[in-house]
Amino acid sequence: MLTLTQHLSQYAAYHRDRRNIATHFVGIPMIVFAVIVLLSRPAWSLGVLTVTPALLVSLVTTVFYLKLDLRYGLVMGILLALGVEVAAPFHSVSTTEWLSWGLGLFFVGWVIQFIGHYYEGKKPAFVDDLIGLVIGPLFVVAELGFILKMRREIEHAITHNVGPTYIRDLSAPQSQS
Repeated sequence: MLTLTQHLSQYAAYHRDRRNIATHFVGIPMIVFAVIVLLSRPAWSLGVLTVTPALLVSLVTTVFYLKLDLRYGLVMGILLALGVEVAAPFHSVSTTEWLSWGLGLFFVGWVIQFIGHYYEGKKPAFVDDLIGLVIGPLFVVAELGFILKMRREIEHAITHNVGPTYIRDLSAPQSQS
């Protein structure tokens, strides 16, 4: 299994333009919440606990994050738990409303992501490695931490591995890679 720094560095290699990173602060939470909404059905009551596919996927994903890093894993677990809690009412709304919210957020989130990758001039990370779909939300949390001057050792390791962030000049001819 790759380390936290290795996963984040691989993901960051596709995300060095600051505008692309900024779009991820909006698009990725929308996509994650959309997936949670779409996985809020079916729901099974087990006493005081309502079990949904969203809860099960969030638990498995949280275990993955915890194995990578305890601090980030706890943050991701809390965020996923909040998402599951906020999405809980969607298991009892009409199918049209459930799908409208879930698919609508999913679609808009991906449009925002692709706008960011236009600025980057690179394809999304998951195209080359599907684990990028799980690392993306962690990347956003890590980037927020870097803005807040937290986990500087991780930020420095990523910058050492893949270089600094920048704003790409869209008017300059781009090389094809």
